[in-house]
Amino acid sequence: MSLTTHRAASTGTEQQAKLIVELIAHGEAASRSEISRILGLAPSTVSLRVAELERRGVLVEEGVGESSGGRRPRILRLRGGDDYALVADLGGHHARIGRVSFAGELLETQTVPVSINDGPDATLELVAAALRELGSDSDAQPGRLRGVGMALPGPVDNTIGGVELPSRMPGWQSFAVRDWLERRFEVPAVVDNDANLMALGEHYAQLGPEAHSITVKAGTAIGSGIIVSGALHRGATGAAGDVTHTRISAAASEPCSCGNIGCLETIASGAGIVRQLRERGINVSTTAEVVALARDANPQATTLVRTAGTYLGEVLSSVVNFFNPDALFLTGGMASCEPFIAAVRSRVYEGCHPLVTQNLRIESASTGPDAGLYGAAHLVREKISVLER
Repeated sequence: MSLTTHRAASTGTEQQAKLIVELIAHGEAASRSEISRILGLAPSTVSLRVAELERRGVLVEEGVGESSGGRRPRILRLRGGDDYALVADLGGHHARIGRVSFAGELLETQTVPVSINDGPDATLELVAAALRELGSDSDAQPGRLRGVGMALPGPVDNTIGGVELPSRMPGWQSFAVRDWLERRFEVPAVVDNDANLMALGEHYAQLGPEAHSITVKAGTAIGSGIIVSGALHRGATGAAGDVTHTRISAAASEPCSCGNIGCLETIASGAGIVRQLRERGINVSTTAEVVALARDANPQATTLVRTAGTYLGEVLSSVVNFFNPDALFLTGGMASCEPFIAAVRSRVYEGCHPLVTQNLRIESASTGPDAGLYGAAHLVREKISVLER
């Protein structure tokens, strides 16, 4: 029995059901026989799980497929395939918003200017209005709003559905964003850290439900999300993957926004490079400007970007050695810069055991700026599935 098969066969009833839903949602399977083959489960077990999902209203049978020599298989699909979720990825100065079908297809996106420093009420009002307008564009189409999801640029406490100890979000501490969204939209809502949702979105765009991955968001700040056997790993207090505040000797005594000194963020993030370039007399203010300078072969910007990638790769080497993932994905503004990606890749390969890097993929995220939207839609679908049991 293969390792993947063993994992699927040994998971509990609810986890098996979640794996089946993910396979169908992402087009990897459409029949009981395909599910049985991919997950290594007995046909009788698959039939039991599918029957339960049909009773919950999550799956329906629709038509028949092509025969491969025996009886033609019944085709399975998610119920409410025309229904949709509204999702948002909130940043410091803008929000990426989208409408996603219940089957996981991104139907429409927009970017809305906001200022997170205006506080939660003002910011959320702007985003909610834009989401409602996006949803109203679908009024002529079948389907209905099933849920709302939001990615937040800070550590999220899932008990309150809001950020905890944010470093760049004045007024957001312990604000119950999830409750606010549920009151405003009158549907189930989910919120999570942006790096976590990016990790979920990119993972299921590239890998299956039994794989392991790390997705690092390298932009103005640095964050990462960890996926273990297809599931988001948040840690005991929701801080898993927070590599940005790892102490690194090269940062010396540079003060960090967290109140500590010598954090990775101070020299490897977009904000850190902006500071270093300004200290050298180069007038930049955003990560995008740093990347533009590096693409134009500005020697100081290129050197700092490459050095930042090396420092990030140094920290990630320990994480990769310990976790042994299938893939390491890079997203965010810095990940659009090839010298940065090349430096991360080189340092990880240099710092890890050959067995760990033997099949390791290190690459820019395929979902780009929409990774967080896909991840938020994934959590919405998961919550709806649980509520409708």
